[in-house]
Amino acid sequence: MLSISGPQLKVVSTLSVGYDHVNVAECAKRNIRLGNTPDVLTKATAELGVALLLTVSRNIEKAVHAVKSGEWSSWKSMWLCGSGLEYSTVGIVGMGRIGTTLLQMLQPFGVSRFLYSSKRGARELPVEAECVEFHTLLKESDFVIVCCSLTPETKDLFRAETFSQMKKTAIFINISRGAVVNQEDLYDSLKNETILAAGLDVTTPEPLPTDSPLLSLDNCTILPHIGSATTKARSIMSELTAKNILAALEGKPMPAEIKL
Repeated sequence: MLSISGPQLKVVSTLSVGYDHVNVAECAKRNIRLGNTPDVLTKATAELGVALLLTVSRNIEKAVHAVKSGEWSSWKSMWLCGSGLEYSTVGIVGMGRIGTTLLQMLQPFGVSRFLYSSKRGARELPVEAECVEFHTLLKESDFVIVCCSLTPETKDLFRAETFSQMKKTAIFINISRGAVVNQEDLYDSLKNETILAAGLDVTTPEPLPTDSPLLSLDNCTILPHIGSATTKARSIMSELTAKNILAALEGKPMPAEIKL
């Protein structure tokens, strides 16, 4: 879009929190103001994280398929049994707005320990959580949920080396950005049972090609990046985007401007 726009382009506002899909350097070079929609999608995205975690851990996708395909017959004691959250250890990678909200939403499930890692050290949170080294979080968590920002430091943070440090029974959830994960390594880790299962709301690229090896796995649930997809959240995001654009065109402070 930037490459074909003329000098009349004054502002870009993205209907998202992340803006890694925008050429920030080009915006700065051409003095184009940039806006996003932080805060307003926090609860919706955290909700989706909980839903995806439960879908994978309780084999919900497999259960729906079993009913539709006629596999549901007489009662079997261990059929479709999954991993419960009660008494578990949950590691949250990225204790920002979404991570903190996710922490609060998961508390009523009876989780025994919440872990997070931070270079800034421990901080006060609304729910008790332990600040630990990243390798400790990987080693001790039953569920690893990723909701960090995509930065040069977090790109490919989850790769073969990372997955090898996790429990073989661990479930991996990503609601952040697809590029945080090396998808080839994730495929190998799931195929070789290095970890138990994964749930992704984000991939690289998006949309994910239908011939992606990840789609051939029965222990990987993939959603089409619907973290903020509630009617309320998307409506507020649209309104904020419009306000960003109008403010910029009027030469006023934008409600949510990214400093370039």
